[in-house]
Amino acid sequence: MLDAKVANLINEQVNKEFYSAYLYLDFSNYYYNEGLDGFGNWYKIQAQEERDHAMLMLTYLQNNGEKVVLEAIAKPDVELKEFIDPLNEGLKHEQYVTSLIHNIYDAANSVRDFRTMQFLDWFVKEQGEEEKNAEDLVKKFTLFGSDPKGLYMLDNELAARVYAAPSLVL
Repeated sequence: MLDAKVANLINEQVNKEFYSAYLYLDFSNYYYNEGLDGFGNWYKIQAQEERDHAMLMLTYLQNNGEKVVLEAIAKPDVELKEFIDPLNEGLKHEQYVTSLIHNIYDAANSVRDFRTMQFLDWFVKEQGEEEKNAEDLVKKFTLFGSDPKGLYMLDNELAARVYAAPSLVL
């Protein structure tokens, strides 16, 4: 059985990961509506990844005898006016999620819950990748997004992204 605080934080994270999926679907919809299907594809796949993260945490709780409480998922409240807005908001959101994962890790560490810390190691590494991907998108857009040909090429690059299920074994 997990420490109550750790279990509660993981349960809260399940819901926050589902919110992340909603947020990225909102970004995807924005880009599809603007005719940038590659950007739309990139964020649709990102939404799938976030859903997978939620499911991994949900399964971890279930495997440890914890009751999962699903809360309502809030509507994304980000205002998107320019093509770069979702990219900047995505980077901010990934930094926020990293802080949440670190809080759970810290709580597990404080009660010497090594199994949960080992489980979270994958998410710590994943968040490093998520932040780098988000930073790279902002940099690429800043460099090439104001040029129609550059934007076209970047959109094509993002259209090539394919979904890959996470490799974490529970």
